Amino acid sequence: MNTDQIADYLTRIRNAIMAKHKVVDIPSSKMKKEITKILFEKGYILNYKFEDDKFPAMIKIALKYHPTSKVSAITELQRISKSGLRQYSSAKDMPRVLNGLGIAIVSTSRGVMTDKEARKLNVGGEVLCYVS
Repeated sequence: MNTDQIADYLTRIRNAIMAKHKVVDIPSSKMKKEITKILFEKGYILNYKFEDDKFPAMIKIALKYHPTSKVSAITELQRISKSGLRQYSSAKDMPRVLNGLGIAIVSTSRGVMTDKEARKLNVGGEVLCYVS
């Protein structure tokens, strides 16, 4: 049993990218679904599908690569808030990833969102991960 589900989610994506897989299957949860939606909206993944009819429920993620150079759209996935040490940030101290080129995914009282959206809504929360 894995204790940190989000770290497992990020590691599965990282491993699939290093192996140049087109699709990766990940066990589903509400938090993972929200992170997947954000990755799709920001253009880091090609597509996704929630398979809730099976047990266990799964998320199928189609990874995005550059057509000619075969370089992944995701260059780095880094877990920030760990189960042993939670990292929280206020709206004014929200981190900027690669000076605004990457995103930080934040869990707030208004749901899971990017660092830019959290700054715009003036809410802080737990910094889950950095994506660039």
